[in-house]
Amino acid sequence: MKSILLKSLFFFFIASQIQAQELLPFVENYNKSNYQGDNQIWNVVQGKDNAMYFANNHYLLRYDGVKWEKYTLPNKTIIRSILIEGDRIYSGSYKEFGYWYRKEGKMHYVSITKNLRLFDEKDNEEIWKIFRFNGSLYFQSFNDVFIYNGIHIQKIKFPFLISYCFVVDQNLYVASVAKGTFKMNGSRIANPKGWNVLKNCVVHAIEKYQNKTYIFTQKKGIFTVEKEGLKPWNNSLNEILKSATINVGKFTKNNKLIVGTGNRGVFIYDFNSDTYKNIDRKNVLMNNSILSIGFDKENDLWLGLDNGIAHVEINSPIAIFYDNSGILGSVYSVATTNSGYLIATNHGVFEFDSGKFTMMPNTQGQAWNITEINNKYIIGHNDGTFSYANGSLSKINNISGGWNLSKSSINNTYFQSTYSGVIAYDNLSDLSQRKVIKDLSKPIKYVAQNKKNEIWAADNYRGLYRVVYDDNFKTKKVENITQQSKIKNDFGVKIFEFRNEILFLINNSWYTYNSITNKLEENELFNQNFKNVSDIISIDEDHFMVLQDGILYHIKATGNKFLWNIIQAKYYKGKLINDNLRIFKHANHYLLNLDDGFISLQLKYENKQNSAVKIESFNDENLVPNDSKIKYNTELQINVISGIYGASKPNLFYKLDNNKEYIPVSNGLIVLNNLSSGSHTVKVYKHDGANYDNVANFDFSVAKPWYFSFWMILLYLLIIGAVLFFYYKWNKLRYMQKLRLQAEELKHQREILEMELKAENELNMQEYQKHILELELQTKSSEVAGKSLSIAKQSEMIENIQNILDSEKDFNKLKSEIKKAIKINEVNKHEWEIFETNLNQIHNEFIINLSKKYPILTPKDIKLCVYLKMNLSSKEIAPMMNISFRGVELHRYRLRKKLNLSQEENLSKFLLSV
Repeated sequence: MKSILLKSLFFFFIASQIQAQELLPFVENYNKSNYQGDNQIWNVVQGKDNAMYFANNHYLLRYDGVKWEKYTLPNKTIIRSILIEGDRIYSGSYKEFGYWYRKEGKMHYVSITKNLRLFDEKDNEEIWKIFRFNGSLYFQSFNDVFIYNGIHIQKIKFPFLISYCFVVDQNLYVASVAKGTFKMNGSRIANPKGWNVLKNCVVHAIEKYQNKTYIFTQKKGIFTVEKEGLKPWNNSLNEILKSATINVGKFTKNNKLIVGTGNRGVFIYDFNSDTYKNIDRKNVLMNNSILSIGFDKENDLWLGLDNGIAHVEINSPIAIFYDNSGILGSVYSVATTNSGYLIATNHGVFEFDSGKFTMMPNTQGQAWNITEINNKYIIGHNDGTFSYANGSLSKINNISGGWNLSKSSINNTYFQSTYSGVIAYDNLSDLSQRKVIKDLSKPIKYVAQNKKNEIWAADNYRGLYRVVYDDNFKTKKVENITQQSKIKNDFGVKIFEFRNEILFLINNSWYTYNSITNKLEENELFNQNFKNVSDIISIDEDHFMVLQDGILYHIKATGNKFLWNIIQAKYYKGKLINDNLRIFKHANHYLLNLDDGFISLQLKYENKQNSAVKIESFNDENLVPNDSKIKYNTELQINVISGIYGASKPNLFYKLDNNKEYIPVSNGLIVLNNLSSGSHTVKVYKHDGANYDNVANFDFSVAKPWYFSFWMILLYLLIIGAVLFFYYKWNKLRYMQKLRLQAEELKHQREILEMELKAENELNMQEYQKHILELELQTKSSEVAGKSLSIAKQSEMIENIQNILDSEKDFNKLKSEIKKAIKINEVNKHEWEIFETNLNQIHNEFIINLSKKYPILTPKDIKLCVYLKMNLSSKEIAPMMNISFRGVELHRYRLRKKLNLSQEENLSKFLLSV
């Protein structure tokens, strides 16, 4: 019971206390952190260069839509007023007035009053207003008016304190604080008849609108000039303005009156509808004190506040509902009613009527969708489905989560997608009657039909289903078409109906159903025209909206051609509810839901983007003209200035050099770093969603690095030359030292080598002598062996012969036995061969050397040489070679010839040296 009581009290509080914020123009606020200046903005004007200029206490502010600039006067005084004439920006300050001009990307000041004694020392003169009248410029302070004809300055001093001067038609009015408002004729002034009501009253503006003059006073409201005098403006708003403290008033070209107040913000009165809107701190303004009003060429409003600047798009086709309180919550759907709006939010369902919101009973919680059917509003809610008509709400069913409600394109049946499947309503006169599509118990997000007894249902998570049923809505077949079509990434399928054709957006690609193959096929028309689209919302048969790369585009279809109109991201940035964008069309407007409210946009709206953009580039805070050169490794800032601040501001992209990718221009600023040396081109494009149109180019070049400049290269050459020279000298010195060291080392090595050679020679000589001795020993051994063999044989033979002589008496037989003994005692041929082999092995080295030196020698010659080397005599050699003594001598003679020996040379000694 306590819980019910608390809920009832909460509902009563919501229903009775929530105050609605009406649809208001879009407002951009700029505070001191944006423009880095002072608080008060005393004057706002747009220059010939389309930049906005502001008198901001100690600063002249300039804003071109991309960059804020601030400038101070030479004497650092407060700037109270500015006026634009051509390329000059006139400004008035404390005992000073002059003009500014722009050159090389910066503002420069020229004083008109310099060295002129125009101001009294005792007066604290400040120029509060500048205006042109009768061909001259007027600089007005609270005490004087200075008239400047371009050459001379005339000073007019008033006998009383004045507030402001006003030019109306060809008349000049001077408003004093205490004595009323006067009409000025030359140097004479007169108080118009019937204007006494303005005495002791501050007049802040006198404006003429539709042949009627309006006078705006600070605390007495607005007066109109009639024949009999002044009369209070006959409008209910006037009473509100009296207590709001009027600071400034101006009329616009589209039949609106703008009144800036001291404590209630700004009032925008529309003469066409006889209604007004109040923009103040309760909704979107930063503060309620309006000090100045200005307009741009789009007829949008600029407010100079007591603390900051506000840009109000009063001429924009877009209006926005702001819910700064947060009580309303995130808006999921909104519909226009006869008396206001019906809004479905995550907090419940609210009715807007007579400037107030009321939460509908029993609707607390998540509401999803509102659809109008025959003057009834069907509301899909987390707790079921409701019907709203003529201020009363009734519940149709308790089926949870009515996400969307779509009408069949072939009959009057409506299909509702819910948490648990699809519901069909085929009797519009009684919506409580419903048919449930069975065998599809899934959370279905979108439903569509363009063929009898067949619907298409997209799962909230993944999958697209084709459902076939009979006339009684009994399910016959349920097919997962994305699986049959082998589409792997089928998450978040969206269904879009376009001219009786159903299209499916799956993973950024468009598909249609081929009933012959029973599969999805890519749609060529939509895939060519709508790439990178993440969401699409239908408005009517010829209009729809797409979300492409985070930007909304309003599309108008004409045949197979599409007209794209950008809706700038500033209206909804960070406020779109992903996958839950909904549009409600009413007359020539449509409403789009946001996180904190909704947008109203004209259906006929065409955003004709401005294509005349200007480029200003800065490097090290210096203006860089086109085709200029910048320093290496420095930052280049390119400001792409459209001169447009409102709804028709172009959507810009750029390319650097031959880069294929289009890069968004963020807030009109392109920042380039780490550029390579050489020529570069930046091409700026306007993008309407379908096409990229080149609107501006900027060519520049980057200088070579300082370390590659001419003088640095020359320095490098000098350094290299010096290094090479010193390297040459150093190498030469090292070389000479090396030569000396080498000479010393060589000398030392030579000495060592000589000592080593001497020792080696001695060693070799010893080895040689040892070798000779060994050879001689071997030779002697051979000789001894040979002689021993010979002696042994001879001894044996003699002994045999002796024995024969002793035993035999017969001479003949003795002779025969002696011969036989001699034959027996002859050296065996085999034994002789063995002897020769041994002899050859002993003298092998000698034989090899001799054969190499004298290849013409025969084996018999070599054998003789061996015997001679053994120092054998010819007599000893004869039997060994089986030749006569004479034969040995003859062989020796021939050998000398072969060895080319002279007669003086000894053959045996020669052979010993071989």
